[in-house]
Amino acid sequence: MRFSTTTEGESTTEEANAELINGRISRGTISSLDARTVTDNLPLVLSHLKSRRASAEAMEAAERIAALNEDRVALIQSRDAALGVRKEQSAIVGQIMRSGGGKMEDGEVNEELEQAKKLSGEAAEDAAVAEAKLGEIEENVQFLLASLPNLLDDVVPDGTDDTENEEVERWGDINDLKEELGWSDDFEPLWHDDVASNLNGWKADAAVSMSGSRFVSLSGPVAQLERALSTFFLNMHSMEHGYTEVSVPLVVSRSSLEGTSQLPKFEDDLFKITPESHTCNGEDAFLIPTAEVPLTNMHRDSILEEEDLPISYVALTPCFRAEAGSYGRDTRGLVRTHQFYKVELVKITTPETSDEEHEKLTRHAQKCLEVLKLPYRKVRLCSGDVGFSARHCYDLEVWLPGQKEYREISSCSNTGDFQARRMGLRYRPAASADDADANQGGGGGKKKKKAKKPKPVACHTINGSGLAVGRTLVAVLENYQMPDGSVVVPEVLRPYMGGKEVLK
Repeated sequence: MRFSTTTEGESTTEEANAELINGRISRGTISSLDARTVTDNLPLVLSHLKSRRASAEAMEAAERIAALNEDRVALIQSRDAALGVRKEQSAIVGQIMRSGGGKMEDGEVNEELEQAKKLSGEAAEDAAVAEAKLGEIEENVQFLLASLPNLLDDVVPDGTDDTENEEVERWGDINDLKEELGWSDDFEPLWHDDVASNLNGWKADAAVSMSGSRFVSLSGPVAQLERALSTFFLNMHSMEHGYTEVSVPLVVSRSSLEGTSQLPKFEDDLFKITPESHTCNGEDAFLIPTAEVPLTNMHRDSILEEEDLPISYVALTPCFRAEAGSYGRDTRGLVRTHQFYKVELVKITTPETSDEEHEKLTRHAQKCLEVLKLPYRKVRLCSGDVGFSARHCYDLEVWLPGQKEYREISSCSNTGDFQARRMGLRYRPAASADDADANQGGGGGKKKKKAKKPKPVACHTINGSGLAVGRTLVAVLENYQMPDGSVVVPEVLRPYMGGKEVLK
């Protein structure tokens, strides 16, 4: 088995001859990765992995898949040839037996019959060995495929990390609320945890004492404000934006997380439930890291009808994340905790409408910030920052005056068919006009052959936060604080706060 020796910075002949878009070969019409796609388009796949700044292990995984697929083709040919020999020799055995040649005079052995039996048995054994090897290769290939991220959309800019993300637009002036609230020039805005403490609503020490680090308790008006944001977002998306509200389980199976691609790569970031406590139909059980997992898996192993798409879901859930890779980062406040509330948006679409629906979903998340009058910017993630399952992703970053920076509050991703293929989520395209005419008989009294139904194809899935409730609470506390320690309640939230205008 031979692997490529191309090193970082070098290009294959195919790369050199291909038209590069943002430093990589365009994905063109390729939808997602399977063994055949990787084998037939290895230079393209490697160029996308390089663009993502993927590890050497990921690059080797792609090369191994291509090599194993070549072995697989050879084994299929060997197996089929052996099966052909077995069929041929079995036919000879049958023919001899039917002609009475199975019994010879004086107990003599029919050498032709014995030879045919021997060849048939050997061929059957060869076919079984080849089949077993094929099973091993398939298992290995599927394991390697699970380690490969999605191919990137052509619009994704090349870059190493979040410092090279592309700003698409900016909404609101960071000075508008200051002027509206009458902040003086010498007022130094506080961090949200200090603002909440001044309202007697920050109980972090109590939470840590019973749950450990990165847990927080809120009380009084601060807890009420968090609940108001949750209800406001749910109402906005379900009543104005056309999403169906769903209440989902907070515990999901390993296969569900594999379907949305949190597993196997990100297991260290998940909270796993011990098998003695609970399993999901015999599988490992985990607390959900986001409602994206149960919402998207609602249609796992399903064939939907095109006329029912797009499907738009919204759910409010607590989310649980171990944050294994964030040691020492964002240890203060609500920005990065093990448990937080989030309103999640999920769309299931056709390939033809997925880009449009991605823009719509992102716009719905933006609207939440705008009605709260929170300044934000919209950025397109670069190739080195975009998530594992996403082919194109926008981040919304809200202005936090206490921290004096923009921080992510929503991430809206189009995964194409990357998740749908993993979870068997398909739809059946609507029949064409010609097919409909065929089924009607086409007129003229002639009975035509009934047209076949179109074959099911993989759906596209889109997800995003609409919004992360804890981080929105952070933004409201920091942007609406007053020098006297009080907090002005945003106008749209007052109906959910019993009419309160100011928290003191």
